[in-house]
Amino acid sequence: MNDDPRAEVFLLAQNRLLREALARILSKKTDIAVVGSCALSADSLKEIVSSAPDVLVMDSFTTNLAHVEFVREVQQSVVGIKLVMIGMEADGQHFLQAIRAGALGYVLKDASALEVVAALRTVAGGGAACDPRMCAYLFQFAAQQNQMPNFHVRSKLGLTNREQQLVEFIARGFTNKEIAAELLLAEHTIRNHIHRMLRKVGATHRLAVVDICRMEGASV
Repeated sequence: MNDDPRAEVFLLAQNRLLREALARILSKKTDIAVVGSCALSADSLKEIVSSAPDVLVMDSFTTNLAHVEFVREVQQSVVGIKLVMIGMEADGQHFLQAIRAGALGYVLKDASALEVVAALRTVAGGGAACDPRMCAYLFQFAAQQNQMPNFHVRSKLGLTNREQQLVEFIARGFTNKEIAAELLLAEHTIRNHIHRMLRKVGATHRLAVVDICRMEGASV
C-alpha cells in the first residue's frame, strides 16, 4: 500500500474468466487499480504480499471454510488489508462465516458490475458492504450473542453463558446440527456442551435440562 489515491485491488479467483472480467471492469475506473490477480495456489500468499493491495477480492470457491486460515495469514502479512467476497450465495450461514473470516464486503453471485464496484469503493473507503437481503442474518446473530445471561441459573446449576444459550435452542426444538449452524460451531462441539450440561444438572436427556432450568426460574 502507498500514497496512490486509487484503491489498489488484488483479485484471487479460481476462474480465469472471472478474474479477467473483473479486471476489465475495474480497469475502467479511475479510482481503482488492479495490482495483481491469480488462482489460489502455494504462491498466492507471496503474490498478494508482494502486491500489498488495499483490498483483496476473493471468489466463493476460494472462500471455502478450509481456506479460512489462508485468509488469516493474508491479514497478518498485509497490515490493514480489507476483504471482499464475491460470487457468494444468499445463505445466512455462509454470510456469517465470511464475516468471521474477516470480510467487510459480501457480494452475491447475481450482483451487477455496478454493485461490485460500489462494494469495493465502500470497503476501500473504510466501510462495509453487503446485499440488503443479508442484513437480517447479521442482526439476528448479534441479538443471539448479546442475550443477557440468567445469573441465578449460572450460580445454582453451574451452566456457562454458552450452555444457557444452548438450553434456549433446545427449548425451541433445534437439533444439534441446527444449533451448530446457527452458532457457526462444529456439531461435535455442540454435542460435547450438551453432555457437560447433562452431567452438571443431573439430567438423563436434553429436554430434561430445559425442564430443570425452568424449575430454577430460567425464562426458556
